[in-house]
Amino acid sequence: MNKLLTTAAALMVMIAAQAQNYAKYYQNLPTKVEQVSRPVIPANEVKISEVGGIGDGVTLNTEAFENGIKKLQKMGGGRLTVTQGVWLTGPIQLKDNIELHLEKNAIILMSPDKALYVNPKSANKCFAGIRASKRKNIAITGEGIIDGNGDHWRPVKRSKVSDVEWNKYKKVIGGVERDGGKLWYPWDDLGGYKNIAETPEAQEKLRNDLVRFENCENVLVEGVTIQNSPKFHLHPCYSKNVIVDGVTVRCPWNAQNGDAIDFSDVNVGLIVNSTVDAGDDGLCMKSGNNKPDAPANGCADIVIQDNTVFHAHGGFVLGSETIQGMQRIVVRNNRFSGTDTGLRFKSGLGRGGKTEQLFIQDIVMTDIKDEAIVFQCDYLDRPAGSDPNAVPTFTEEQKRVAPYFQDIHISNVVCHGAATGIKASGIWGLDNVRDIDIENSTIVYHDKDQQIDPKTAKLKLTNVRLLSSKK
Repeated sequence: MNKLLTTAAALMVMIAAQAQNYAKYYQNLPTKVEQVSRPVIPANEVKISEVGGIGDGVTLNTEAFENGIKKLQKMGGGRLTVTQGVWLTGPIQLKDNIELHLEKNAIILMSPDKALYVNPKSANKCFAGIRASKRKNIAITGEGIIDGNGDHWRPVKRSKVSDVEWNKYKKVIGGVERDGGKLWYPWDDLGGYKNIAETPEAQEKLRNDLVRFENCENVLVEGVTIQNSPKFHLHPCYSKNVIVDGVTVRCPWNAQNGDAIDFSDVNVGLIVNSTVDAGDDGLCMKSGNNKPDAPANGCADIVIQDNTVFHAHGGFVLGSETIQGMQRIVVRNNRFSGTDTGLRFKSGLGRGGKTEQLFIQDIVMTDIKDEAIVFQCDYLDRPAGSDPNAVPTFTEEQKRVAPYFQDIHISNVVCHGAATGIKASGIWGLDNVRDIDIENSTIVYHDKDQQIDPKTAKLKLTNVRLLSSKK
């Protein structure tokens, strides 16, 4: 009994210390933000090798992961530890009170066999590599790697790869060329894995996220590397109390839809100490249609701090879907080096919502390909192979769902090396880009200082220096 009490007391001390550690991110905030709390996982442990797992990179461990989680469920929850090895597997589904822990030399490698991910209840979706739905107190921790084997799923544009890379795709995976050799799709995999759709184009639409939590509460992802996803890498959605701490996300710079960390309809969230080098958006906030029974709708009470983004379409991004709105988001002390854009606000008719109390401060940037700061209200998602010249059409309902970028406060930005300093335009007649302050910032550009449409965008610049790099 004394030993049990001692263990319980130690656990309570550890939980208190961890809570205090997160408290430091909520000091001196420019607006009140609800603080996250770490999920509490029971102190039980099962090792993957104890439930039939074999980490030889060849044996399929889908059943072993399922058995380990079931064993822990019978104990009330706990930690499933993935030890040193390469653990080939199909989809993994987490349950309440379960922590998936990867030791340093552990690699979870998602199988390239697409048939393993087919969702029998939905013809239009595949299961994520690691998923949870309507669960509480779940975690992925450790120093290991989760690899999505995304090369077997993603299309590739010929213009974005070298001859060596292009030929490697065809030699190692197989696939087919489209559009006169301008586009490659995975198809008829040389590993003998069956196609799961009638055409390469249809199969491409079935690409899955690598880690996806939906309608969950009390989520922690800490320390791990998440890489090479078929689509988005880390994607909590319609969830509450989500912590991402010390995570690395990486994939090829040209990975189609290779978003790194996407918070989609997350309330009470924290992204800290993480590093991104990805093919699409870096640290991204999204919001879709209302789900009345979900723990969260819209993005609110989120702190994003002390992160590094290398390649990405944007360092910090809002959108393109912002339908249920963005409230009380603080982004501070982050660095972007080599992103296409720095601070990117993008949306369009049919997918827009309102922003309130957004504070972005103390951001440093270098080597930004396009704009340091950009507000765009005509954004369209154009899948691989679509006609870039096609004129979009919108219903009256879509026109009512317009983006409203407002109540946004940006300060203490230093950017050296962007094509354009600040670019902003809204939608004629809607007054939907307004009440935006940018102050105490320096941006060195090499093409244009600013492209702000005064008729549709109202930005107030105070002590902002836009300096040309050309003498």
